[in-house]
Amino acid sequence: MIKRGKSKNLPKPHQAKVHIRKDDLVVVITGKDKGKIGKVLKVFPRQKRAIVEGVNLVKKHMKPTAYSSGGIIDKPAPIHISNLMIYCSKCKRGVRVRKKFLEDGTKVRVCKKCGEIIEVKE
Repeated sequence: MIKRGKSKNLPKPHQAKVHIRKDDLVVVITGKDKGKIGKVLKVFPRQKRAIVEGVNLVKKHMKPTAYSSGGIIDKPAPIHISNLMIYCSKCKRGVRVRKKFLEDGTKVRVCKKCGEIIEVKE
């Protein structure tokens, strides 16, 4: 069988697991935006990348259309998830997380440092 297009060596969808989720508050631990805190807008588990609000901004040249006037806009580009840590509001820094079961049987993510529950605010 002949493959067409770019041949990307991507994991199968069920094998791609990442430690961050959409709407998480994360801190950038390395790179040009080191120390910035932002909200995760979108996660791409198979590429192991995420788009974070206000981080890794790139210039995009937009052509004028019927809906927009065009020009140069700043747009967040995906950043590798190995450069991100979940931000704990109690510790005031990026932390590692672990899983924990509550009394009612629900599984939650917990800060390894202070034990604070880190869940996405719906």
